[in-house]
Amino acid sequence: MSGQVTVYNCRPFDEKALFEKYAAEMELELVLCGDAPDLANVSLCSGSRCVDVITSRIDAGLVRAFHEQGVEYITTRTIGYDHIDLEAARACGIRVGNAPYGPCGVADYTVMLILMSIRRMGAILNRTALQDYTLAGLNGRELKDLTVGVIGTGRIGATVVRDLSGFGCRVLAYDLYEKEEVKQYADYVALPEIWKEADVITLHTPLTKENHHMINAETIRQMKDGVVIVNTARGALIDSDAFIEAIENGKIGAAGLDVVENEFGLYYYDHKADILKNRELALLRSFPNVIVSHHMAFYTRNYVETVVRDSLESCRRYMEGSDNPWEVK
Repeated sequence: MSGQVTVYNCRPFDEKALFEKYAAEMELELVLCGDAPDLANVSLCSGSRCVDVITSRIDAGLVRAFHEQGVEYITTRTIGYDHIDLEAARACGIRVGNAPYGPCGVADYTVMLILMSIRRMGAILNRTALQDYTLAGLNGRELKDLTVGVIGTGRIGATVVRDLSGFGCRVLAYDLYEKEEVKQYADYVALPEIWKEADVITLHTPLTKENHHMINAETIRQMKDGVVIVNTARGALIDSDAFIEAIENGKIGAAGLDVVENEFGLYYYDHKADILKNRELALLRSFPNVIVSHHMAFYTRNYVETVVRDSLESCRRYMEGSDNPWEVK
């Protein structure tokens, strides 16, 4: 064996067999844990130079606990890594890697949420579940008549732009780094123009200190009445209090949210009998014009195989000291 990896949040129904398959091929020894890492189970990684996680919060205290167990490398089975305290990791000498996956799954899901939002699908499903087949209040809009603002044109955002081009809608884009391929289908503009012009705004940017709460009371005031907001990126891009107020007063006409603020510890667990410590989530779920899913836009067969394989390959390369394209620099 070339090394040991402790895998947290390992799902038995779709990940376990793949982890075992790829570990055998890479000659890695695995410690598998179905729970998120915490101070109670951190000792499971004793003897492992690498740990493999998903979007559980890895704060400074947990990073230090990993370090005390001998961990040198943390890989996350996600594109984003804002859930890991990078400063604490650097201070401990722990390196961090991510596992980018193909953009089509999230892009597909984004377009689905856009269509569901403008066609009032949440209210339709709620009504038909009660065998109420009336039409009043369910009149929707057609995408060809709308302007869509895409914020962030990395791999996922660029794929959304390309996919939207087939619907005949006007597409505006914003990114710090413009791409020529995006310009085939969209016009790059400044953010204030997106706030002003877009009927639908969809978020595809990583979460940074600079764009935390980029959707807030001030930016919402600049938007069209009845604007539709879709977020498949990170919950903290949106100020929940301002967002909820704008839904309640009608400024925001509909929303499709795959992510919300303070979702750590909630998603991917069964909480049927629990009182959730996220009042904003409860309010958002109560609105008939808001669709909320539990951070699963990425979740396709292709995603699962890709991130399991690449996260382990990243660990193997770290332990062997070879070139590692997944390491976060």
